[in-house]
Amino acid sequence: MKKKRSTFKGTMGFVLAAAGSAVGLGNIWRFPYLAAKDGGGLFLVIYLILVLTFGYTMLTTEIAIGRLTKTSPLTAYEKLDKRFSWIGKMACLVPMIIMPYYCVIGGWLLKYFITFISGDAQAATDDAFFGNFITSASDSIMATIVFLLICAVIILGGVNRGIERASRILMPILVVLVLIISVFSVTISYSEGGVTRTGL
Repeated sequence: MKKKRSTFKGTMGFVLAAAGSAVGLGNIWRFPYLAAKDGGGLFLVIYLILVLTFGYTMLTTEIAIGRLTKTSPLTAYEKLDKRFSWIGKMACLVPMIIMPYYCVIGGWLLKYFITFISGDAQAATDDAFFGNFITSASDSIMATIVFLLICAVIILGGVNRGIERASRILMPILVVLVLIISVFSVTISYSEGGVTRTGL
């Protein structure tokens, strides 16, 4: 008897999960740094062009292939054409390669989150805080392992009870946090050439 595959219960859960996988840490953590470093507005224009062309095309193509074959990426391309079976292998290999990177960054975020909710936010703003954390093997490895275990629990819950449920909770929180940070960033004062200015 063929085992029934776990699927998303609703469109919203799928959209939130897809958005979560597409946005990624890079867009929030690394994007502002690169935008400021590589030309600001021009970088943003090029980025948006790539998102609306390559990004949108790849996303819709992968969704279409998934809905047509109803299999994992590993076998979906082979089901379409055996000559493209290598694409499925690459599609599974790439996440395995980037997973350690994401787990380490996720461990950093977890450390800062715990520090902030414990009421020691001022200490986390010190430059030495991050340096001391990443040079402490026990702390940084433990944070990475805890983050990995949290992800494992969500994935073991399956598509519906794990990924979809987590996306319905975490993605709205992410949107709220991004809005708060955006408002805060344009209202803070900063010093440039001895002159204090506000973001607005």
